[in-house]
Amino acid sequence: MDVSLTAAHWVYLGGIIVILATMLMRKNIVVPAVIGTFLTAFVFSDSLVTGLASIFNASLVAARELFNIFLIISLVTAMLGALRQMGADRLMVAPFRRVMRGGTSSFIVLAVVTYTISLFFWPTPAVPLIGAVLIPVAIRAGLPPMAVGMAIAICGQGMALSSDYIIKVAPGLSAKSAGVDPDVVADRALVMSLIVGVTALLIAYFTQRRHMRRPAPELLSDWESRAESDFGKPVGDAPDSGATPTGGGAIARVPAQAATSAAPPTSTAVLAEPVTASARQVIDDTFKSIRAAKTFAVLVPTAYLAFIVYLMVGKFTDLVPDLKGGDAAAMVGGIAALILFAAAATNDKKGFLETTSEHLIDGLVFAFKAMGIVIPIAGFFFIGNGDFSAAILGLPADATGPTLLFDLVNAAQSHLPQNAFVTSFGILAIGMIAGLEGSGFTGLPLTGSLAGALGPAVGMDPATLAAIGQMGNIWSGGGTLVAWSSLIAVAGFARVPVLELARKCFVPVVSGLVLSTAVSVLIF
Repeated sequence: MDVSLTAAHWVYLGGIIVILATMLMRKNIVVPAVIGTFLTAFVFSDSLVTGLASIFNASLVAARELFNIFLIISLVTAMLGALRQMGADRLMVAPFRRVMRGGTSSFIVLAVVTYTISLFFWPTPAVPLIGAVLIPVAIRAGLPPMAVGMAIAICGQGMALSSDYIIKVAPGLSAKSAGVDPDVVADRALVMSLIVGVTALLIAYFTQRRHMRRPAPELLSDWESRAESDFGKPVGDAPDSGATPTGGGAIARVPAQAATSAAPPTSTAVLAEPVTASARQVIDDTFKSIRAAKTFAVLVPTAYLAFIVYLMVGKFTDLVPDLKGGDAAAMVGGIAALILFAAAATNDKKGFLETTSEHLIDGLVFAFKAMGIVIPIAGFFFIGNGDFSAAILGLPADATGPTLLFDLVNAAQSHLPQNAFVTSFGILAIGMIAGLEGSGFTGLPLTGSLAGALGPAVGMDPATLAAIGQMGNIWSGGGTLVAWSSLIAVAGFARVPVLELARKCFVPVVSGLVLSTAVSVLIF
């Protein structure tokens, strides 16, 4: 089909090129995206008023479409804040320390626990939690610090975040821009993420295996001593497991239940003189808080495990309804909200109404800090999508908006190789470039839009291309390949140079991405 390109098409194309170039320079792309939105709307409508209004309308449309994502992040983060307050977050991973007896077992346990926690709660809370409880055990068991960092980065920032199968933020962003079903994108992204992750883990294990040593307490002492000299802060000085390392600041390794270590002196005092009512109250409150933490440490995994079982039963049988993307995400949020209320009431019976609100506010602040940058960027790419462009440009409700991106791809078809492999690896490369800005999510509207436009042209399902682009975005920028991403936190806890960790992850991750892309073209 012949497509007549207008000045607005060329301006929009120029905006995409500028955004990609800005990403390559590792700069923030919000300003180019907003200016691109303004210029595209202004040239299309030949109206300065429409151009200025489009800046607001684009972000408004994007916010309306994406707010469910912000809300689910807020609720899960608020729940984790309440759990952290009582120490239940540490207790959830404590049992895994018993099986970390050597380098290999520690590598496997770190991988499994990181993937599990990150899949349900994202890597942000997983990294400090594992850094506080499991990393010292792994070091003592003979696992080298570099292997620790690689295992956590690959399984958390890479494998779990790239599929985002439970919370479904990433599949939602990709699918919305591609115009496809989020559940299809999520299912394919899960398969691809497992291929990339297992490939990267195997390569990482065999390259680090020769550095593993016999378990010894001296290994932990040497690691701590090196941490003090390298980072200037003794291990154990950080306030809590929810802190984020800055410059490698360490996190306290004492589990929450260690509070009971104060019991022996109190018991000795009991033999000498009667316990006062206030002292007895303190003792009772301490044991109640420990019991509450243990209860929630069992309750939370059990609740989400039951939810996973429900999802699987609904997907493969007719016994229960099959929950789709939006319904499944709503269930995750609902469970998180109820656990938040229960945990807040347990922590502070008298003031739990206020503390619950504080946790929710913290969750919303975190969500907008982590994802707010996506809104104006998504607005730019939405103006090239016919489903949203009419609202952004202020056209009547029954008007059809311009399909700028689709028109550009259509016009370029005769110059593009009609080959699924070339297109797939092209989308992967664009995703990896988009991920260079360091978050892993801001490029998803771009790769999703390209997938929706290029898929029909080469005879591929746009959902598959969107998932491939998602892999490139998040494995690159989510925290495995670029040192200015959340990989900094992983390196800080593992006590390794972040640039060296990024270099060590490069070959395993890129090998996995190439394999997963090739397999996806063949099987989907």
